[in-house]
Amino acid sequence: MANELWKRDEVESPCVKICVVHPTARICTGCLRSIEEIGIWSRLSPAARRAVMADLPARKELLTKRRGGRKARLAKE
Repeated sequence: MANELWKRDEVESPCVKICVVHPTARICTGCLRSIEEIGIWSRLSPAARRAVMADLPARKELLTKRRGGRKARLAKE
């Protein structure tokens, strides 16, 4: 019962301690949240946190798009 006393009913942060903001997508490459979402996370309601968490998987594709790599660089020369 003592453990139940300390249990909190809030949505955990998705932070994985890899805090690097993608230069064009403007989201953290670790947790996929925007800088604004990270800044207000502690003030968001549980419902608002769940909404952000539900949106995170779709943001991953913003970071995985290929930019051409070596082949694109060679084409520019």
